[in-house]
Amino acid sequence: MREVMEIAFCGTDNSSAYDISGGFLRNVCFLDALNLVPHVFLLFITFPILFIGWGTQSSKVQIHHNTWLHFPGHNLRWILTFTLLFVHVCEIGEGIVSDTHLKSRHLHLFLPAIMGFVAATTSIVYYHNIETSNFPKLLLALFLYWVMAFVTKTIKLVRYCQDEVPLAQLRFCITGIMVVLYGLLMAVEINVIRVRRYVFFTNPQKVKPPEDLQDLGVRFLQPFVNLVSKATYWWMNTLIISAHKKPIDLKAIGKLPIAMRALTNYVSLKDAYEEQKKKVADEPNHIPSIWLAMYRAFGRPILLSSMFRYLADLLGFAGPLCISGIVDSLNNSDDNTSKPYNDLTKPYLTSHDFLKTAYVLAILLFLALILQRTFLQASYYVAIETGINLRGALLAMIYNKMLRLSTSNLSMGEMTLGQINNLVAIETNQLMWFLFLCPNLWAMPVQIIMGVILLYHLLGKSALVGAAVIVLLAPIQYFIATKLAEAQKSTLDYSTERLKKTNEILKGIKLLKLYAWEHIFCRSVEDTRMKELTSLKTFALYTSLSIFMNAAIPIAAVLATFVTHTYSEEHPPSPAQAFASLSLFHILVTPLFLLSTVVRFAVKAVISVQKLNEFLISDEIGDDSWRNGDSALTYESCKKHTGLHPKAINRRHPIRHHLDSCEQTLRIPSRHIDIDDFAIKVTNGYFSWGSGLATLSNINIRIPTGQMTMIVGQVGCGKSSLLLAILGEMQTLDGKVHWSRANETDSSFEASRRYYRDSLTGSRYTVAYAAQKPWLLNATVEENITFGSPFNKQRYKAVTDACSLQPDIDLLPFGDQTEIGERGINLSGGQRQRICVARALYQNTNLVFLDDPFSALDIHLSDHLMQEGILKFLKDDKRTLVLVTHKLQYLPHADWIIAMKDGSVLREGTLKDIQNNDVELYEHWKTLMNRQDQELEKDMEADQTTLERKTLRRAMYPRESKAQLEDEDEGEEEEEEEDEDDTMSTAMRLRTKMPWKTCWRYLTSGGFFLLSLMIISKLLKHSVIVAIDYWLAQWTSKNQNQTQNQTFCSKEGSIEESKNCYVAIFTALSAAGIVLCLVTSLTVEWMGLMAAKNLHHNLLNKIILGPIRFFDTTPLGLILNRFSADTNIIDQHIPPTLESLTRSTLLCLSAIGMISYATPYFLLALVPLGIAFYFIQKYFRVASKDLQELDDSTQLPLLCHFSETAEGLTTIRAFRHEARFKQRMLELTDTNNIAYLFLSAANRWLEVRTDYLGAFIVLTAAVASITHGPTSGIMGLGLLYALTITNYLNWVVRNLADLEVQMGAVKKVNSFLNMESENYEGTMDVSQVPKDWPQEGEIKIDNLCVRYENNLKPVLKHVKAYIKPGQKVGICGRTGSGKSSLSLAFFRMVDIFDGKIVIDGIDISKLPLHMLRSRLSIILQDPILFSGSIRFNLDPECKCTDDTLWEALEIAQLKNMVKSLPGGLDAVVTEGGENFSVGQRQLFCLARAFVRKSSILIMDEATASIDMATENILQKVVMTAFADRTVVIIAHRVHTILTADLVIVMKRGNILEYDTPEHLLAQEDGIFASFVRADM
Repeated sequence: MREVMEIAFCGTDNSSAYDISGGFLRNVCFLDALNLVPHVFLLFITFPILFIGWGTQSSKVQIHHNTWLHFPGHNLRWILTFTLLFVHVCEIGEGIVSDTHLKSRHLHLFLPAIMGFVAATTSIVYYHNIETSNFPKLLLALFLYWVMAFVTKTIKLVRYCQDEVPLAQLRFCITGIMVVLYGLLMAVEINVIRVRRYVFFTNPQKVKPPEDLQDLGVRFLQPFVNLVSKATYWWMNTLIISAHKKPIDLKAIGKLPIAMRALTNYVSLKDAYEEQKKKVADEPNHIPSIWLAMYRAFGRPILLSSMFRYLADLLGFAGPLCISGIVDSLNNSDDNTSKPYNDLTKPYLTSHDFLKTAYVLAILLFLALILQRTFLQASYYVAIETGINLRGALLAMIYNKMLRLSTSNLSMGEMTLGQINNLVAIETNQLMWFLFLCPNLWAMPVQIIMGVILLYHLLGKSALVGAAVIVLLAPIQYFIATKLAEAQKSTLDYSTERLKKTNEILKGIKLLKLYAWEHIFCRSVEDTRMKELTSLKTFALYTSLSIFMNAAIPIAAVLATFVTHTYSEEHPPSPAQAFASLSLFHILVTPLFLLSTVVRFAVKAVISVQKLNEFLISDEIGDDSWRNGDSALTYESCKKHTGLHPKAINRRHPIRHHLDSCEQTLRIPSRHIDIDDFAIKVTNGYFSWGSGLATLSNINIRIPTGQMTMIVGQVGCGKSSLLLAILGEMQTLDGKVHWSRANETDSSFEASRRYYRDSLTGSRYTVAYAAQKPWLLNATVEENITFGSPFNKQRYKAVTDACSLQPDIDLLPFGDQTEIGERGINLSGGQRQRICVARALYQNTNLVFLDDPFSALDIHLSDHLMQEGILKFLKDDKRTLVLVTHKLQYLPHADWIIAMKDGSVLREGTLKDIQNNDVELYEHWKTLMNRQDQELEKDMEADQTTLERKTLRRAMYPRESKAQLEDEDEGEEEEEEEDEDDTMSTAMRLRTKMPWKTCWRYLTSGGFFLLSLMIISKLLKHSVIVAIDYWLAQWTSKNQNQTQNQTFCSKEGSIEESKNCYVAIFTALSAAGIVLCLVTSLTVEWMGLMAAKNLHHNLLNKIILGPIRFFDTTPLGLILNRFSADTNIIDQHIPPTLESLTRSTLLCLSAIGMISYATPYFLLALVPLGIAFYFIQKYFRVASKDLQELDDSTQLPLLCHFSETAEGLTTIRAFRHEARFKQRMLELTDTNNIAYLFLSAANRWLEVRTDYLGAFIVLTAAVASITHGPTSGIMGLGLLYALTITNYLNWVVRNLADLEVQMGAVKKVNSFLNMESENYEGTMDVSQVPKDWPQEGEIKIDNLCVRYENNLKPVLKHVKAYIKPGQKVGICGRTGSGKSSLSLAFFRMVDIFDGKIVIDGIDISKLPLHMLRSRLSIILQDPILFSGSIRFNLDPECKCTDDTLWEALEIAQLKNMVKSLPGGLDAVVTEGGENFSVGQRQLFCLARAFVRKSSILIMDEATASIDMATENILQKVVMTAFADRTVVIIAHRVHTILTADLVIVMKRGNILEYDTPEHLLAQEDGIFASFVRADM
């Protein structure tokens, strides 16, 4: 060969190359030149258009999104073009390989192919731009190109046929395929012309973009973009990069496309389900199959996903095969040097020769990887999208069913709220996950079988041994997985119990501190925590076993296989075999490990479907059509109700209805005679709660229109049931309920028409109904009252005044815009009830049903509501009112009375009727009324409402604190952000920074020993695993080239000995690897446990010892969150994430190290790849964190909406607001689904990118090692590691992102750990304090100044007082005068910054806190009991004998009651003491104070929340039992301290009057005297 190769198109080594004597077409070289023409033509035409045309074109059609794909045959064109590009690559490769066999360069072999590749790429870019700018005329250029290319290729193919080139030759095949592809593309182009008629036709077709694309709100473009963008999630780039500038919010992710909305999917699922119902309608005991319905509705996308999955799995096997090919070809490259061909212009290659070339294999491996990863992600995405769609459909189905559930089902407990919540929160998610993993179920077995076949092909029988090891160990995996689920369940039980206890502690924290009982309760939580940790230990053990199995199985399998092979085949496998099989084992392990998970999910899904089925076929409420008697008229807008006696109705004495006329109307069947007079009429009604037994029997009643009907009777006689029966909530066994048509007013008609176009046909109109148990929405106060009606200011004000809600609203932090309900602010029962009544009054309906609206109200409010709301507001509107009540004093106001007894009607008529006809009943009522009046007078003093308001104010009073807390919650990041002129950039830098400090905090809280053990064992394990593979490389390549450097074993004598030596070392290394796998997985989990244990312990102790001010300013929910959600994350989520993160990172690092060792040139390529990786993970982490938060925050409202609806079913149905609630549910579902969809799309975005990076790493590693080849063994090793890297790169990033989110929990816990504790140490030595101090109970208060916190104003200023031993002292003053602060000062609960309190000669500020508080007693205003026994509540420290306890109970007048309870002193007290009345609870508190024999007792408004009788008992006890003790009474009502020895009157933290009550009363103008006068 010459030194300089001359370059010529047809080569320079053959003169006949340019000979055209046999005609042009006989010359191959000329044909190749001819092939260049179309390509060059296309490039010349399109480039100017591409570069110039953009300014003018895009303005032609206004489309919001430039993703509108509307040319027919769109996807087909992309697929064909990609196939074309692949064939071009093959053609280029073939040309270049052929060319290497020739003496001189023959450009004609590969230049046209390269040009073709460029042209094909240009064609698709050009097409895409034309399509998005909607300018179809320019497609003609492409059409011409396809025609020309088709013609030139056909000529070439014909020429090959004439030369009789055999089919096996690669070039012939390639040309044939090209002809077909060009032909197809030409057909696609013709089709576009045919459909769109943009040329050759007179009228081009007009097209409109789909609805989703016209809607700017739709930001989820996956269904609308082209194939490349679909496969690589290119359209996500803008969103993910924008997350760096500003956090992603709900606006940024927009709405769901129509096809994915819950409504769309619900309709398709429901239709499929109805179809199943029809099929089984005839067969009585068959139930419709949900599985079939799901398959009907969502089967196609699942099949598509499975197809992608199969393709990906098959392509996955290309890796091992290419590795073995590359290693083989390098081994054999020394043997056969290339021989030049004889026929110089026609070097035809067979495909076999072509695939022998190492470079070709490297490129093929790269393409296979890219394709495999693309298909895999596509499969995941389709499955996840389908899963999300299914979940949306199921939620809508459950919700719709729930709105129709019969009430008896709910109340008789066949379907509890808990079950419904589980269906929503758990079962739908199980099914969604099942769909995600569904394709795995049938893809994995195929993958495993293929893998085993290939292994057998490579290694023969010994491969089966390895496969057997894997298969036999798989059931153990399944066993571990089930154990894990069990352990998790028991952990959950313990943590629920622990939360309950923590909750109690936090609720009663003030009492615990005042009694110095913190440590007792703290210990009980710690005990439960220990149990929880024990079950967490089993959980951790199984988790680490599972991780260990996953890591150890491949090592064991490889060991078994290679040892067997060595001894059975007499020689170790070749490097090619060894590394191909190694990588096959890696492929095999994943499906086996996942299979156990998938099977578990499948089992769960089956159970979930059963539960769903039970729910969907449960009883529904009756159909409404019968309610209007026989008339199914649509509403007529009727005139205002015209009564029979327009104005003659006297309020007190309504018209009498003669009994005979009544009877007459009852006898006549359902012909309405006096239609105007009755709004509702029930004839001969028998109603039951679904048990078949009639709860209400023989009901014949009428409800007069526009008047007030009262239903009275004893508890449990069926008053509420009667209302529900009329509303159609009960099962009707017999009889009819007639709704008169003639009382639908205009206003109400308008209102109902607005909402319910669908429910207008022939069902009853809406009823404003206030249930007995108040039901609130999670919404603002205003939304709760208006309840979907338009807001009318005057009406709203009238209603809130009537229900006297204004003072309560004023107390709320944001007025009537404050959120109330489950997640909002807790209101008292009375406040909730008044809001519900207000809702009923505000609605514009003609019928109002109030079910015992006065039950939770005190007497003032009831009267006000009766006068203003019912008699004035409702009467003015002439609305028909049905009122159930116990308050008989309102009977005179009623127009019509229905008296009930034992489920049937006792009497019906006006009060006069009853007085005349049933004297006995009337007298009975009269005595009851008198008794109620007496109670009334008593109640006048006990004003419950002011009390409720006071507690509300207490809960609300720290307004400033709320804001302060939210800051704390967000942690340090935001604090730094809040510096005034902080630029955006630093804030964003904070969002992208990993919280390394918190990570370090977490790791060290597990203890340094475990931390170092973990780090060392991790590093050792990965070094050993690398060593195993390295040893294998040395061992297999020793046969190939003995000349190479000697290893330790090959120095030994005979072959047999060296073989044994190799095997021994290999076995030892593998065993060490397996042991280390176990050690590392255990240490990580153990360290996580220790960290969780320490963090929780510190948190609990810190919080229990915190100052009382902290609990006043921090909402309870926030503290509880640290103990529930955050502790759960620290317990269960961080350890596996940490394990996975360290494992993937170390695997990637060891892989990169290994490749660099094999081919140092690889390091050059590593720099750009590393930079790309850094940016991908940086952007992804921020976006992922935002999307995860969105997903979490949108899930809660959805679950709440479900539970809320289930609780308020009767109200929603009475109001007829089903449609509005359905709409809301669909919105909430869609919002949650779009967040979840974006989150999973972001995960796909990341995985596609990291997978492509992995493919590039494989390519560079392969090319580098082929060019500068080390020994074949080491090279196989490098490639094997390059292949594993693709699997682990994305795990590194995802675990980083997860860890970052989870570290937020540690951060929040830490923010509480930095809190100041109370100062528990005193300056005095304990031994100096007398044992029985304080004996006398003498109190000197000297110049006392008190404040709640250093930065707040003092609440007590220079208070001086002296209390003699045994005196009874009363302290009074208005709210906020500092009375309670004084009582807290005795216990040093507040900051005493000046002055002192001296008790029996000892200054209390010098005592240790615990001692001080354990020697004084206090009774608080709110009686607090803890769950446990009565004994535990009286004496948690177990110091006293039973006799002492009984004595205390006797003093508190509770002895008889406790004796009657089962268990006596050990009787159960439920949470918060709910099983006792408030008065009894307060008496228990008194007994508790008595048990503590302290000489000083402080009563802080102790009688505020109890009735008069109990209060009198308390007064007596204090005067007798505590005669010799000093008692300080802080008075809520002044008359309680008239008998005291000394009265102190306070105002704004100062003492105003200080004297005996007699003296103070004598001063007419004194403050105390004025208080007493006001209280009389």
